Amino acid sequence: MRTLGYYDAYLGFLSSRIPRPDARAQVLDVGCGTGAFAEAWAAIHGPASEITLLDPSAPMLDRAEAALMRRDIVPDRAQVMLGSYRPPALFDHLLAAHIIEHCDDPAAALAEMRALVRPGGCLWLAASKPHWCNAIIWLQWRHRTFQPDEIAELLAASGWQLGAEYAFPAGPPSRTSRGYLARAI
Repeated sequence: MRTLGYYDAYLGFLSSRIPRPDARAQVLDVGCGTGAFAEAWAAIHGPASEITLLDPSAPMLDRAEAALMRRDIVPDRAQVMLGSYRPPALFDHLLAAHIIEHCDDPAAALAEMRALVRPGGCLWLAASKPHWCNAIIWLQWRHRTFQPDEIAELLAASGWQLGAEYAFPAGPPSRTSRGYLARAI
């Protein structure tokens, strides 16, 4: 993901919004994959945040954990599907990069994410947008893409209030992805 520019794109997205979160924020990276989104969070907000990695794949959790440990952060791990996860406490921030594109019911997935966040908590969502580059990615992953108005409708139907959109400025993320910041209502 680093080679394709997603880590740098996430750095830009996460640092584009003020106010900054509490340094002791509880953060969950849903479908963490390689950990690029959580690592970008840690690069911006430092090691004081408590980060939990959620992914059904043990090899992906291992890669994500290694990325954070290079920053002296020992994350919590949860090797389960989103709908099966029951945390001990609610989170302040959820990171979700390219997750809902792979869900049978994106609105249900967003509602499951909403149930994991405190009222007023934030969702930092990166989602695939229509572009011919995504047709190539589709051949591998069979994912879907979303227009901004579709994301706004899905968020509203799932207990989120869209606060901002973010256009990734360069590289593959500028063609394949769009960022959304929403608050739990």
